[in-house]
Amino acid sequence: MRRATKAAAAVLAFAVPVALTGCSAGPRSGRDGMEVVATTEILADLAQRVGGDRISASSLVPPGGDPHSYEPTAADAKRVAKADITFTNHLLLEPQALIKTIDANAPEGSPNVSLAEAAESYGARVIPLVENIGLDVLWLGLRVRGTGKSRGATRTSAVQLTATGLTGPGQLVAYLTESLGHPDRYFDSTDGLGASDTTTLPPAAHTHLNWAFTKPGVYRLTLEGKLDVAAGQPVRPLGKGTFTFAVGVDPSTVKPAGGGPATVLADGHTDLTVDLDSGQVHAYSDAESVGAAQSVVAAEQVVIDVPNRALATVPDDNRFEFLGKPGTQVHQLPQAVLGKHVHGEIDPHLWEDVANAKAYAQLMRDTLISADPDGKQQYQDNTAAYLRELDQLDEYVRTKLASIPQQRRQLITTHDAFGYLARAYGMTVAGFVVPNPAQEPSVDQVRKLSETIRNLKVPAVFIEPNLAQRASVLTQVARDQGVQVCTIYGDSFDQHARNYVAMMRHNADELQRCLGEAK
Repeated sequence: MRRATKAAAAVLAFAVPVALTGCSAGPRSGRDGMEVVATTEILADLAQRVGGDRISASSLVPPGGDPHSYEPTAADAKRVAKADITFTNHLLLEPQALIKTIDANAPEGSPNVSLAEAAESYGARVIPLVENIGLDVLWLGLRVRGTGKSRGATRTSAVQLTATGLTGPGQLVAYLTESLGHPDRYFDSTDGLGASDTTTLPPAAHTHLNWAFTKPGVYRLTLEGKLDVAAGQPVRPLGKGTFTFAVGVDPSTVKPAGGGPATVLADGHTDLTVDLDSGQVHAYSDAESVGAAQSVVAAEQVVIDVPNRALATVPDDNRFEFLGKPGTQVHQLPQAVLGKHVHGEIDPHLWEDVANAKAYAQLMRDTLISADPDGKQQYQDNTAAYLRELDQLDEYVRTKLASIPQQRRQLITTHDAFGYLARAYGMTVAGFVVPNPAQEPSVDQVRKLSETIRNLKVPAVFIEPNLAQRASVLTQVARDQGVQVCTIYGDSFDQHARNYVAMMRHNADELQRCLGEAK
């Protein structure tokens, strides 16, 4: 049982998100123009260009803020409650606390649109968010798959995953090491398992954990899933599954919980997963033993290898006393990336491809028309003019980046936000410090980053202005390797780039300046 439980972010109430519904025939409360609230500056700027002087668009995340980690305030809830339209990006770009604040307070019947999910029908192209950190042991996390729509799930729902049983020769602690080194225990059997050994994830989310075992031997862990649809409604049971761990013993000699043939998971990336659609709890894996044609393995078929090379020493730090005495050894599968790291399977940074920004603009146009039919012609005219400007921008970016020699189109940044830019304009994401800017890099990540810069002869690395204070590692690596440090915009603006077009033009200019051949 964990000694402390995590409290969910408080919101005023839950509400079901609305997509292109409601037709309010203009602004509410007799205002002169419609109030549009977006989560980020980028989305607010796109909306303002489409809406023109018929709307006033603003961002909840402040200038220079990080949408991945922004914590909403009571004032934000009040702003949402007064909005005629709300726009989010979602695909887990924004933290769920912010999404809950919006969905709980958006006025009933007003459009509340998740742009990244809805923009595909307007021609947006999405790409997967790929994690391929190579460990010499299994990389084990937790995941929620499926939408759960048939069960009434929405994007503000939560899936509870509880450790309800453990057998084995020692104790198990599954914990997360936060970005400042503080451990947060999810499942802890050292003083018995109970209701507090529960963690929650939003639909379609994934996270990483450390899995520590105090003694070698065979362990069986039972996890049970439940769906919390909304406040005031009963929690709905899902499935449960029992996973077998071979800790410091030959996994080929260990029978899985269900008997019969075992699927041994010893490499790659695996998540203990709740499927919201089927209700099952299983393993979702890319381990070589699973095979390319299969990714889902029944819990009772799984044997997870925790080899002796996974031995780790308990640090001399009272925060880790739950693992045992300092200097003793435990078998531990590492979380591999430092800090809380909840994300989805799709890269949410769609706007780094201008074609996707055009899809957002058209979706915003139709949303504004649905809420304010009297402004239809103006919204259509504004959008047509803006799309022409975005076409010119797309060509500008494409021409600039095409002038960079092919072998120098290597992009190394502070976090993994530029996959769309790379795919659309012929770049290669050669490396990034961390997948999520709320994290800090590990020693191994720093080593690999240094090797990448050296081996590819990368002439420059790129820092996002709003993450400059967290970019000391990348800056130091660049200095050590003798390469230039340049700027690139990912999630937000600053005083030098106050709109989307200026942001993308800067990115194109800076990439060409820093990666192009020296004059």
